[in-house]
Amino acid sequence: PCSLRLVLMTKTCSHRERRGLQVALVVAACVPVLAGGAGMITGTAILSEHPGEIALDSHVRYLSGLLFGIGLSFWAIVPRIETHTALMRLLTFLVGVGGIARLAGAVFIVMPSRSMIYAIVMELMVTPLLCWWQSRIANLQLAR
Repeated sequence: PCSLRLVLMTKTCSHRERRGLQVALVVAACVPVLAGGAGMITGTAILSEHPGEIALDSHVRYLSGLLFGIGLSFWAIVPRIETHTALMRLLTFLVGVGGIARLAGAVFIVMPSRSMIYAIVMELMVTPLLCWWQSRIANLQLAR
């Protein structure tokens, strides 16, 4: 009876934990989807009141499109979150590389605005934490 109760508790906890991860990923992916969408639409105007030159604007729109696509890719994982470990790790790697680049700018150039600090936290702390959580859920599913 005790082992059966432990199995049932594990299944309940993993279902709740899986649902929690799904909700957290949907909410977290709103950041790149909204920021990327805004950047695609507004170009460099998203960064300041004085839009930059055409090449810079084009580059910002391109990178915003990538950010938007990364956010959509995170959302695509949600329905079967426990089966997409490789994609979750790839997306986390891409976000992390961008976060390291942003952090390097903060360290070597100038301390960024509050919104950029929030972005660094999302890229270097929240996303890896979500990746770890997804891996945990996937391992719990395999253990069944």
